[in-house]
Amino acid sequence: MSGLVTAVVGTRPAPRTVGPVTQTDVVRFAGAGGDFNPLHHDPEAATTAGFERPIAMGQLTAGLLAAWLTDWCGVEHLRELSVRFTAPLRLGDVVEVAGEVTSVDDGLAVLELSVVRDGTAVLAGSATVQVRTG
Repeated sequence: MSGLVTAVVGTRPAPRTVGPVTQTDVVRFAGAGGDFNPLHHDPEAATTAGFERPIAMGQLTAGLLAAWLTDWCGVEHLRELSVRFTAPLRLGDVVEVAGEVTSVDDGLAVLELSVVRDGTAVLAGSATVQVRTG
């Protein structure tokens, strides 16, 4: 099968820096996904809910991670993706999306994934991708 990335335990695809996250990013994502919760666009609603400012949708954060991962391995080779939201992604945030291969077995690599803002994880996850072993 062509197009497979080569991976061994310890492989770290080049991380990606994304941001700053803008209100336009959130509006575009809301339009695409239909999530018009005021927490994502109304400063007063965000403050009332205990946030400093509006926050991005969790699925926007997951989308940043999925885009980075599939740019590396190819969407056709992604077998499983699991995410856990650990902190809100706020307007103005700059994050690093990264991961590391933690196991490889029978042509499938497992990666531990993260989206981190200033040392704070906003998302943790794992993925299984089809790879060529090196």
